[in-house]
Amino acid sequence: MTFIHETAIVDDGAVIGAGTRVWHWVHICGGAVIGEGCSLGQNVFVGNKVTIGNNVKIQNNVSVYDNVVLEDDVFCGPSMVFTNVYNPRSAVSRKDEYRFTRVAKGVTLGANCTIVCGNDIGEYAFVGAGAVVNQPVKPYALMVGVPARQAGWMSRFGEQLDLPLTGEGETVCPHTGDCYQLMGSEVTFVAKE
Repeated sequence: MTFIHETAIVDDGAVIGAGTRVWHWVHICGGAVIGEGCSLGQNVFVGNKVTIGNNVKIQNNVSVYDNVVLEDDVFCGPSMVFTNVYNPRSAVSRKDEYRFTRVAKGVTLGANCTIVCGNDIGEYAFVGAGAVVNQPVKPYALMVGVPARQAGWMSRFGEQLDLPLTGEGETVCPHTGDCYQLMGSEVTFVAKE
């Protein structure tokens, strides 16, 4: 059953999937599409041209602006930031210059991180708290710092993998037994051992 707190504002036309929970002082614009089993924490804003998949968790104080797509199982930490205009000026209208940002399945975006618009985040990537992402992020990459740089690889379970940044190799997630393979500068999920 979908839950919408009495203080939330959901504009006509918004689509909200079954089992989604919308908490205090959330505003969802009329063009937004939100999947099943999501949780939108206190003071979340969702724009008109936003698509949110299933089982997405958006923590308190996050604004998901137009032209952002969050695929299934994305986690948005408290007060993390999306943008949609690369070079904003108050006196210059740039609504026709919004850049698209796609956050792929299983991504974690840590508390207070910033995703500069136009940069896709690959599946199961992990952006650390406070990082500023100003370039596309590879699947399974661990990104930290300002500006964000790759510091390693992460499993689907959310644990750092014992792999170098580049080269060749395989490793197993100790929590799940899932196997990951590094080829050059890309990691792929292989199978469960």
